[in-house]
Amino acid sequence: MTHGTAAGTDVEVLVVGAGVTGIHQLYQAREAGFTARLLEAGRGVGGVWYWNRYPGARLDSESYTYGYLFSKELFEGWRWQERFAGQPENEGYFNYAVDRLGLREHIRFGTRVTSAVYDEPSATWLVRASDGTSVRARFLVAATGVLSAPVFPDVPGRTDFRGVAHHTGLWPDEPVDFRGKRVAVVGTGSSGVQVIPAIADEVASLTVYQRTPNWCTPLGNEPITEEQQAELTAGFAQLREQLHESVSGFLHQFRERRTFEDPEEERRAFYERMWNGPGFSKVISHYADMLTDKAANADWCAFMADKIRGIVQDPATAELLIPRDHGWAEKRPPFVTGYYETFNDPRVSLVDLRTTPMVRVTEQGIETTDGLREFDVIVWASGFDFGTGALTRMGVRGRDGLALEDYWSDGPRTFLGLMSHGFPNFFFPGGPHGAAGNNPRYAEDQVDFITGALIHAREMGGPVIEVPADSEERWNRMVAELAAYSSFGEHSYFYGANVAGKPRSFLLNPGGRPKLREVMQEVLEAQYARFLPVGSVQEAQ
Repeated sequence: MTHGTAAGTDVEVLVVGAGVTGIHQLYQAREAGFTARLLEAGRGVGGVWYWNRYPGARLDSESYTYGYLFSKELFEGWRWQERFAGQPENEGYFNYAVDRLGLREHIRFGTRVTSAVYDEPSATWLVRASDGTSVRARFLVAATGVLSAPVFPDVPGRTDFRGVAHHTGLWPDEPVDFRGKRVAVVGTGSSGVQVIPAIADEVASLTVYQRTPNWCTPLGNEPITEEQQAELTAGFAQLREQLHESVSGFLHQFRERRTFEDPEEERRAFYERMWNGPGFSKVISHYADMLTDKAANADWCAFMADKIRGIVQDPATAELLIPRDHGWAEKRPPFVTGYYETFNDPRVSLVDLRTTPMVRVTEQGIETTDGLREFDVIVWASGFDFGTGALTRMGVRGRDGLALEDYWSDGPRTFLGLMSHGFPNFFFPGGPHGAAGNNPRYAEDQVDFITGALIHAREMGGPVIEVPADSEERWNRMVAELAAYSSFGEHSYFYGANVAGKPRSFLLNPGGRPKLREVMQEVLEAQYARFLPVGSVQEAQ
């Protein structure tokens, strides 16, 4: 039951983005009795799993740890087919969830937000979209995601190409025909290393343009058997509790033993198990000092380098695929299936953009300092404006017309990765500074916090919720101070290093989920003191 829409508004809570977080927020708002609506730019739900439908797109979080856990019935009603689900299965899951929860009628598709302006006298947000939609809401929740603003290389002539060209993050609904085509893939980050082996068997030729290689290790995907599915269903309560308590949002357990406590032979055997282990177990369940001891990290990197040399038959190509500029987990490590093996196919070649930089794109193909190569298809696997990109493109204007992109011109300024001072009644779960790890798990903490704050404001009769400036400052100071202890280097996209002109600012919460929850609890224990301006509550009463 909803409590009705406040006078002067179309809806109490407006959510932007129908990904994993936005769907959850829409559900929780409506369950709490608010009138709520969601605007989605795409023609379907799923967020990153709607837009990234390129061949090979796949989770590297275990499927059953990625989906919703707030409902046992919802969990039991879906059967995951693979340990790491592919794009079609993920998109199918979110369609299932939206329909099972009765949310589809509250979502407007094909509606890209172009401006969101706060009106101080009415304490509301006026949101406009590209299709002419206009909505006035008391509270605005931008669940736009950290990987939803694709970026392209800054190279002349990119739009001159006469063949087929697509960004992996803007993939078309209809399959792209690679059969017998001369194909270029630009980029070897998480998307590039998935699409390359997925299309290699179809093409006439495949040219991979690489700026910097990454430490890629096997994903370890496998089907989920009937027995495993039965165990997941029977163990739902325990699974939910483990993931709720997990620092990383994964089920992988931390290892206490340190690298050089084991002799070399035992280390090599352990490295072999790590290499073949599933997904993020290679980060979380590794030796305890792997991310803090440079010698330990270098030892593991040497093992991985030998693995690459053992797989890739051409020695020169193998050396180009071995990172030289960073150690393990200094960038987000991609997990792959058959990636290195692909370079043994004579139709596949590797271009090192460090030695032969890209000069321009022409009508026929891509020109580097080594000459022009002609293509039928170009795949831009060039990544995203991580963390802030979607939010700073929404036309958000807070109190006194303050532009979010100006307020964040030196990097995001947030509280809990959720709110910014000067932008009342505005929340952005799943955005910058939230946490690190399995995104849906810490985002659900944020959704619960937002919903609790909205309920508290309703009970207090306060039309405005805003983070105090000093609370925001303390959170940002924590991010800056603890970032020095993170394994991620400033050459990572977690610092915005892949976007020309973007300020180098750490975009995660280095305190992780524990710090997120600690500060949330402080706010709850203080009963949102100073988040609801006294004057606004008195006026409402």
